Amino acid sequence: MIVKLMGSRFLKVIRMSAKKLYLIILILVIGCQQAGIGKDAPVAAANGTPATKELDPQWKVNKDALDKGSIDAATVMLFHSDPTARKILLDSLKDAKNSPARIAVCKAFIKARLSKEEIKNTDDFIQPLLGVFSTENAEESQLAAEAMLIFGYDKIGQSLEDITTDDSKPVKMRINAINALKRRPDMGATISLIRLVDDSDKQVSAEAEKALRSLGIPVGENYWIREQNIRELQAKGRDEFLRDWLIRQETQMGNLRLDVKAWQDKYLSALDRIYDGISDDAARGNFLKEHLGNSVARIKLWALDKVYKWQFASGKLKLPAVLEPILLSLISDPDKDVRLKTAGLLVLRRMDSVQPLLAQLESEPDDQVKLELLDALGEACSRSLSVTPVKISPEIRKQAMELAAKYLSEEDAGKARKGAEVLQKLLKTNGLKQDELEGYLDSLVKRYNQQKEPDGALRGELLSAMAGLCTQGSAAKSIAATLFEPLFVEALKDDTDFVRETAVDGLIYIDKAGALKRLRAAKFFDDPSEILRKKLIGVAGEIGGKEDLTWLVEKIGSNSESGPAWQAMLKIFDGSDSATLKEWMEKLTSPESKTKLSDDQKIAFLKKAEAKASGETEMLATIRKKLAELYYKTGQFERAGEYLNMLYKAVPTASEKDEILPQLLEAYLRGSKEDLAAKLVEECLVKEDLSPNNAVLDTISNYLSKPSGADPNVVIKALSGVKLSEARPNWEKWLKGWTDRLSKKEEAEKPKETAKAK
Repeated sequence: MIVKLMGSRFLKVIRMSAKKLYLIILILVIGCQQAGIGKDAPVAAANGTPATKELDPQWKVNKDALDKGSIDAATVMLFHSDPTARKILLDSLKDAKNSPARIAVCKAFIKARLSKEEIKNTDDFIQPLLGVFSTENAEESQLAAEAMLIFGYDKIGQSLEDITTDDSKPVKMRINAINALKRRPDMGATISLIRLVDDSDKQVSAEAEKALRSLGIPVGENYWIREQNIRELQAKGRDEFLRDWLIRQETQMGNLRLDVKAWQDKYLSALDRIYDGISDDAARGNFLKEHLGNSVARIKLWALDKVYKWQFASGKLKLPAVLEPILLSLISDPDKDVRLKTAGLLVLRRMDSVQPLLAQLESEPDDQVKLELLDALGEACSRSLSVTPVKISPEIRKQAMELAAKYLSEEDAGKARKGAEVLQKLLKTNGLKQDELEGYLDSLVKRYNQQKEPDGALRGELLSAMAGLCTQGSAAKSIAATLFEPLFVEALKDDTDFVRETAVDGLIYIDKAGALKRLRAAKFFDDPSEILRKKLIGVAGEIGGKEDLTWLVEKIGSNSESGPAWQAMLKIFDGSDSATLKEWMEKLTSPESKTKLSDDQKIAFLKKAEAKASGETEMLATIRKKLAELYYKTGQFERAGEYLNMLYKAVPTASEKDEILPQLLEAYLRGSKEDLAAKLVEECLVKEDLSPNNAVLDTISNYLSKPSGADPNVVIKALSGVKLSEARPNWEKWLKGWTDRLSKKEEAEKPKETAKAK
């Protein structure tokens, strides 16, 4: 209820504010109605035979129809040479009580003028049409003024001027004649209007001034200025006057269009606010349904835009069912933009829209809309064919395929591209006989061979449609693969990147392993197209072997293919034996390696090698040593400690352990594993006291001097907690020294912290 009130109030504001535009808009509407009259082709004139008595009953029928307002009857008699027909029309114009007939005759004249058909002896109608100006009926007078445009001003100008200046004529008749003058792009008519501003009758004077303003002609503040304006007009001459008149009309129409657009913008902004305030889906659907049915195209386009956004808002292409019928009806809307916007809706493709789309395609006049409708039809048919039971009949499917094949054969690249795309969708599902399927597939081949030059983009699009028919799950794959594979192979030599790229797609869909072998042998991994190179890298990652590692490693670290190439190599390594990984370990991780692997990539490779080296002690030790070094280098001290610990435990001799011990201890400290560091020190102290030059003491001292991991206080606490069964005076001395040094350092830093606080 609130929504309706808001809309109602806003519309009232618009109506109140638009009063100033009312008359202009009224004139436009009448003009459009009159223009609409001319859409029907005028009835052809009779053969010109003399009137006979046998025609009397027919004229009686025509006169009866004319009296009821029949434009067709008026048109037949207007072009007929029988004097009886002419007399009926003239009498009708003179009959002030027969408004329907007068209106019909005027409209017949308007049709004749718009169609530029010749009327014989038109001068017979000048005075009767002028007589219509005495009417009080606004529609009659306006149509009479429009009908009189068939006469040149030289024929009726004086008569119009006489009516407007005759004080004895009714004021209404004079005003109607002024409106007729206003329609005339003639200097004489304009001068007459300027002089009428000084008429003694205030109504006539006001109407003349109003007419001049509507034409954009200066009225002048007084009689003398108006006379000066008249002299200036006369000095310009006819051609310059007409040019100025046309410019003024175009300017006024432009201003009017801007005014109308401004009001429409305000109205649409109000609709936005109302729509955004509706939270219930059902209410939103009804609101959009109402505005999708609006007679104004721009409002329908506003509602269609909301539908477009709504279909993606929830991630589901689902809209209220109440919108489906009206969206289907908008496929055939009179406005081209509305039809185009509707046909582009994805939700339309998910409705039962095949029949309406086919019907509109047959009658659609605009090529751009046709392509969008064809695209929607292809998607709608494809969806209907993919469900069980199938929702469209074989006849409808055939009709859609014939349409697509027709577009495919068009010379225009855009039409041919869309035809191929839609045909592919319709051929991928089961239900076609083999000879029928082969016929449509062959049409793709013929169109491709026809398009050798110069449009490489279209060749690529046609190959793309062919490749799509070779994909897994396509009902046409077997026949299509046999028919299209030679084209794909030939297209690998094409100079256009897109053509080679789609050819690679087709070969991969047909036989992935065979495609990889062919492309590798021809060194397509160095093709100019980055897209093609990445396609090849992707296939190598899926099914490649160690023979692909050599060219893949060249891609590492150089460009955007580095990441995909490395991922492909890792997948190949997953399927390789330990000997292959051992061979590549030196190539990838030795200091002399020229490959551009990052440390993280080396770690990823070594982890895979570690998994493959189970039971191979020597290889495993090498891998773990490299991993420990890389983890340490990259600051992953906890992981470095894990691998150093494995190496520490694995070596058999004390000297080998002593070599690893300092690095392991430092890794524990820098990895904040102070408990493991303390345990490692404890193992050393159990054996013996530590001499002053012991590597363990040096490592701890160095760390406490420049800590970058575990907190020194925590380290000292952990080391102080080491439990020993025998006295270790040297160790205790070092421990006390570290403790005292740490305490003094903290005491020295307290004044600095106090100063900072102050």
